[in-house]
Amino acid sequence: MPPPAVLRPHRRPSHRIRATGLTIAAALGALLLGTVPSPAHAAPARTTGSADATDVADGEYLVGRGIADVTGEAAETGMMGYSSFDQKTSGIHQRQRSRAFVVVDRANGRRVAYVNADLGMIFQSVRQGVLTRLRDRYGSLYDEANVLLSATHTHSGPGGFSHHVAYNLSVLGFQSATYRAIVDGIVESVVEAHEDLRPGSVELGTGTLTDASVNRSRTAFDRNPAADRAAFPGAIDPAMTVLRFRQGDRDAGAISWFATHNTSITNRNTLISPDNKGYAAYAWEHDLEGVRYLDDTPGFVAAFPNTNAGDMSPNLNLKPGSGPTEDEFENARIIGLRQLDKAREVYRATEPTGGGVDSRLAYVDMEDVAVSGAYTPDGAPHRTCPAVVGASTLAGSVEDGPAIPGFEEGTRTPVAGIIDALRVETPAWLAACQYPKASLIPTGLLSNVLPVTPKILPLQIVRIGELHLVAGPGEFTITAGLRIRRTVAQQLGVPLGHVLLQGYANSYSQYVTTPEEYDAQQYEGGSTLYGRYTLPAYQQEFARVAASLRAGTALDRGPVPPDESGRQFTFQTGVVHDSPPAAKAFGAVLTPPAASYPRGGTVTVEFATGHPKNDVRRGGTFLEVQRLVGGAWVRELDDGDWATAYRWTRLNGVTGTSKATITWTTGPDTPAGTYRIVHHGDAKNLFGKTAPFTGTSPVFTVS
Repeated sequence: MPPPAVLRPHRRPSHRIRATGLTIAAALGALLLGTVPSPAHAAPARTTGSADATDVADGEYLVGRGIADVTGEAAETGMMGYSSFDQKTSGIHQRQRSRAFVVVDRANGRRVAYVNADLGMIFQSVRQGVLTRLRDRYGSLYDEANVLLSATHTHSGPGGFSHHVAYNLSVLGFQSATYRAIVDGIVESVVEAHEDLRPGSVELGTGTLTDASVNRSRTAFDRNPAADRAAFPGAIDPAMTVLRFRQGDRDAGAISWFATHNTSITNRNTLISPDNKGYAAYAWEHDLEGVRYLDDTPGFVAAFPNTNAGDMSPNLNLKPGSGPTEDEFENARIIGLRQLDKAREVYRATEPTGGGVDSRLAYVDMEDVAVSGAYTPDGAPHRTCPAVVGASTLAGSVEDGPAIPGFEEGTRTPVAGIIDALRVETPAWLAACQYPKASLIPTGLLSNVLPVTPKILPLQIVRIGELHLVAGPGEFTITAGLRIRRTVAQQLGVPLGHVLLQGYANSYSQYVTTPEEYDAQQYEGGSTLYGRYTLPAYQQEFARVAASLRAGTALDRGPVPPDESGRQFTFQTGVVHDSPPAAKAFGAVLTPPAASYPRGGTVTVEFATGHPKNDVRRGGTFLEVQRLVGGAWVRELDDGDWATAYRWTRLNGVTGTSKATITWTTGPDTPAGTYRIVHHGDAKNLFGKTAPFTGTSPVFTVS
């Protein structure tokens, strides 16, 4: 009989909360064929769970950090980012997490909550769900203006959590379990940060990183004026910006912004992974700071968000999964490590930043903005247009993940056959408004019937000390980001280096290019929904938000986006039932490990299992690597670790029989000793009742 297990908790305690660039045209074709915020935010600082002020050093701010699991359905759910109907989840390489920071100005009680989550996008649906939950818990303390939600833009997570058809269709509709996991996890991370508030300080630093990105749309970039191109000598944005958070005299966490697509892992992959930015965060937290995600103790939180990464690729050889190596997971690790190394270099040289905390937000109907000539290239007034997906969108970005073979980027793409097949006609007035885009699908007009792409978008500016975050709901190219930063910096009267474009924030509306880049109609231009003057409209409207922030005046929030939760559909069937292989029980070992492994070897064990959709095990794990220590079994690794993988395989669709394959690649520093693999799962019987089970492998040694 094995010794008794001494393990960390499988689930978080009960006081915790429970509950791409996209090539959307192909997915749409399948469908079509068949409160003014207070400028002060001056509510008293709530510090539930905080240490007494006498226990820590004084500081200008209250600082809190939190982290929580946002991993959704790990099998048979379409993945978010590449819009490939064939790319469905089949397990977990690493779990996705939400990282939150709350900063309060102690002088006046103003606060902001900043979140960066290992997701492809923050959709409007997620923002609405999170704000509702925070309002239920805290009243008006956290609101539309002072909560900033951002995504790393990984393309290796489950999708179906938008309320807009364009972003759910390749996933076969809305996936409620994934949506709940994401909203619950984001809220949990904010609650943890709120309860962790302590007097502390914020420090700011900047550096440059030149070997983790490449311009994937150089043809379009080169159309920009020389003054813009001169800001990016290598046609990349090399800026690394780091905020360092301290509680008293202790380091609490860091946010490290850098522009590169989170697409080192290709559309061939079907395991959930946070990709290169997720690896950077994991390596800092887990490897360097000793954070163990299943422990119920606060630890160092390291977020690696994106900025204006619309034309920045991590695939340095300009083809998917290539550069620095030909191994996509090793590429994710290397590009992540390069971001980590530079972030820590900057982190060690940060300087204190002061000046308080503030925020503003306005909603804008981006399909109907009258743009002043002060923001347009020709100095004449223009308008934005109802959203249209361009023909070049169908090709995808060939450097990061092409869509349908046979279609090329560029205005001259042969689109007549596609338009005929989709039976969609773009009115002449709209085609003229979107010129020179070769119009494919007028999603803005279709949205009168179904919510296809968003129309009303949130534009937000958040101030933390000297740093101003311009939160944009899309993928901005580096030059588009530069122009917005210049506009906002001028309006605020601050140095350009104190303004950062936070992309993938609060909602998602695809790409934003400069008018000059738009004319090239590369993938990014074809995916700029609201026409040639989309960027000038953003500049104008962000200038308005910035003016309110600088003056300290209230801002009309504009038209509020509708709640589309009641108009969702799904073609995904749920789990009918599970059954183990003949003469086996759930959790039974189907393939045992070898008796021993050398360091560097890969351990493989197979178990009889149930469908992972029965319980996504948010805050838990599908696997454990346990080591025998002092006569007791201690968990060493789980399914959130880089060295492990959990793969689910259906063996018989009629009987509902499936297996779990768990692998662990041991490292050169793996302690010698006796180990075993444990699998946690859940199975549904014919009566619809789900029950958990656990399976344990025979022991083996690592030497």
